[in-house]
This record gives sequence, structure tokens and C-alpha cells, in this order.
Amino acid sequence: MNLVFDFGAVLFSWQPVQLVQANLAEHAPTPEAARTLAEAIFSHDDWLDFDRGRSSLDQAIAAITRRLGLPAGPLDAMLSPIGERMAPIAETVALLAQLREQRDRDGTLRLFYLSNMPSPYARQLEARHEFLRWFDGGVFSGDVQAIKPEARIYRLLADRHGLEPERTVFIDDMHANVQAARDLGWHAIRFETAAALAQQLQGHGLLS
Repeated sequence: MNLVFDFGAVLFSWQPVQLVQANLAEHAPTPEAARTLAEAIFSHDDWLDFDRGRSSLDQAIAAITRRLGLPAGPLDAMLSPIGERMAPIAETVALLAQLREQRDRDGTLRLFYLSNMPSPYARQLEARHEFLRWFDGGVFSGDVQAIKPEARIYRLLADRHGLEPERTVFIDDMHANVQAARDLGWHAIRFETAAALAQQLQGHGLLS
């Protein structure tokens, strides 16, 4: 069987609202305002084009600044170091370690990742975190100019590594991404906690 992990909010912390509160508090004085601003930054094509490798971070910052009237300095201070500041979620990494041991012991699993991640951040994560070498392969959106939930990025991973849909389980925290995997015939689990994921994997017979 093949297990495919998302990164943000599954293996690494990803809290855009808190990022906005910490770096742009003057422009988001309430929790609701911070949520609205985070949505306006990270769900717009200004950011998504950077995510899928079609623009640079400088271009994304310039576009966001023009559209939202935000100061470029604080925006750059928030966005530039994201790849360095994304912290591993210890409980999920521990679960991944169990799965790696099981793979190495009995050969019943292969481990992959499929992540919406701009290339600069991806390179920083690869350089900083040894456990990424546990994977048998994967795809970052910024490297292939496609993002989840677009079907193309799932097919790229499947074609590169010979993933059969019925033998592939995808793990992601976003409903749209989970549904896109199911639409392609993959099994899929919406991530909530590492403990819940462990139980679901046991239910699939994928964690001994």
C-alpha cells in the first residue's frame, strides 16, 4: 500500500491567522479581522501563483501590497522566513517514524508526500529536517506548477511512482484536497489529530 502525506497542518504547523496576528496586528485588530485578512492573503491568486511556482515571493509580495494596501516590509517579514519557521508536529512525525519502521521491517508500505509548498520553502524544509528523507518520494506544488486540489498534481505523483488508486491512501487536512483524491479513486483521510489518524490507519490495516 501507498501512504501519501500532506505537509502543512499535518506534518508541519501551519497557522496563517496567527501569522497575521503576529506580523500585521495593526491591520487585523480582532481575531475575525485576522481570519479575514489571512484568507485574503493566502487564498488569492497573488499567493497561489507563488505556491504553484509561477511567480517569485517578491512578485507575490508586490501584488498583495497593491491589492490590499498592506506595507511591504511587515509582509516580507511575515512571508520570507515561513520555510524556516514551519515546525514539525511531533505527534505526526512520531507516527511517521512508526510507519517507516513498519515499511523497513516488512515491506508492506511505501511513503510519499504531496504538498502545496512554494519551492523556496520546500528547499528550506528539505535542508532542515532529516525525517523528510524517510519518504520514498513526493511532489511539491512549486516544483511542478500545479496545486491541490487540481487533479494534475495527484496524477503527477501517481505517474512518477506507479501509484495504483485502489492501493493508495491520501492524508490531508483540507476537505477539497481529500475529495479530489477520492474523485481519482484514491482512499483518503481528512486529518484532525495524529491520534485519530493512527486509529484510522489501523482500521485500514495499514498500521500494526
